[in-house]
Amino acid sequence: MPELPDIELYIHALDARIRGNTLKNIRIANPFLVRSVEPPIDAAIDRRVRRLRRVGKRIAIGLESDYWLVLHLMIAGRLQWLDDRPVLKSKTRLASFDFDNGSVLLTEAGSKKRASLHLVHGEAALAQHDPGGIEPLRCSQAEFFEQLSIENRTLKRTLTDPRRFSGIGNAYSDEILHAARLSPVKLTSRLTEAEKSRLFDATRQTLEDWTARLLEETGDAFPARVTAFKQGMAVHGRFGKPCPVCGATVQRIRYKSRETNYCAVCQTGGKLLADRSLSRLLKDDWPDAVDEPAVR
Repeated sequence: MPELPDIELYIHALDARIRGNTLKNIRIANPFLVRSVEPPIDAAIDRRVRRLRRVGKRIAIGLESDYWLVLHLMIAGRLQWLDDRPVLKSKTRLASFDFDNGSVLLTEAGSKKRASLHLVHGEAALAQHDPGGIEPLRCSQAEFFEQLSIENRTLKRTLTDPRRFSGIGNAYSDEILHAARLSPVKLTSRLTEAEKSRLFDATRQTLEDWTARLLEETGDAFPARVTAFKQGMAVHGRFGKPCPVCGATVQRIRYKSRETNYCAVCQTGGKLLADRSLSRLLKDDWPDAVDEPAVR
């Protein structure tokens, strides 16, 4: 799922192309994409784009008369910019937003179509699409610490909770926790003041660095390959590969369709965290540390 740096990248590219331009048409290939009824989606047509905004992991396109198109890409939704009007015959092509200077094409891979589009009117209606998490790049250290204290949960779950922190998901939470040298399953109530400070600094640094890096790499082009697995990440998507800091093998925890990657040496004092599937299979043969064999 595109997260804060990826959404900021999209907004930067869209701003350069559609702000000040008029939305001439919205062509919907999959009717399940549109999740709002009032105002009708056609009310957005023939309105000029005034501004763009990130709302959590959503892209909000502000139109004349305070109308907002709110697009949630979910896991597999992606955007493309085309100079002409795309044909919507492919199953992956969900919608086209046609402007007077080109089109924004929304695609979604896979059979499960989860991306959503809403049209709302007014700031109050737009605010209803905000899960409420604080902005990690704009909050104070005190505000950051306060969010950590609201519930006693694991750091991984807390960082990815949109009610606590805006725009952080599976990929960047792995990178943040590695940079902070903290275990993904450590409980927030057990953090020392020094660990909280490290987490605050790592969160800001990781998100700022990756946003700047993506913007520099993309330049004036439209983002062509937005993915959770990026060249240069320390641990996310790097299971079985060496940690760039210590050289130890990157480990993982899998639960349902999600995977958490971490370095046991850098983050857990050499202790392997129990993988739900493998630990059930191996039972007592599950190793406790990175230097122990899988079967004793």
